[in-house]
Amino acid sequence: MTKKTEFKTGDFVVYPTHGVGKIQGTETQEVAGTELDLLVITFEHDRMTLRIPVAKAQNSGLRRLSSRKQMDVALTKLKGRARVRRTMWSRRAQEYEAKINSGDPVSIAEVIRDLRRNTSQADQSYSERQMYQAALDRLAREFAAIEKIDEETATSRLEKIMTVT
Repeated sequence: MTKKTEFKTGDFVVYPTHGVGKIQGTETQEVAGTELDLLVITFEHDRMTLRIPVAKAQNSGLRRLSSRKQMDVALTKLKGRARVRRTMWSRRAQEYEAKINSGDPVSIAEVIRDLRRNTSQADQSYSERQMYQAALDRLAREFAAIEKIDEETATSRLEKIMTVT
């Protein structure tokens, strides 16, 4: 008996380290003499295809898109006050990277909120701007998929939410 996957062809899903992808279907491949059922997921933004064994999909962190309620919690985080921490940038960068790669929209929103405070200031480093942009892109892609809008519109909506205080 094969375990039926909860993911269907055409579903949008979130893979923690790559963001939003679309399930193209399943395929069977022989790996080391064993037949494996694989989920085939494409990430249009990265022009990448990922194959994950169906049995390992849950453990890999693959998940459905956030619910509107979960996304609302993340959007509320965007409006919050930035937490300015006086730790070294390299330490903060590691923490921010981990939050972005967690795939959790609330954690990603925290990164955006904390790094955004500097976008109007000239002293923001290149790596801070890069990380801010990476987090914003990641959240915008999931927001766009949930709202069924394009990524550009999603990004502008997120930026508008942050400017309205």
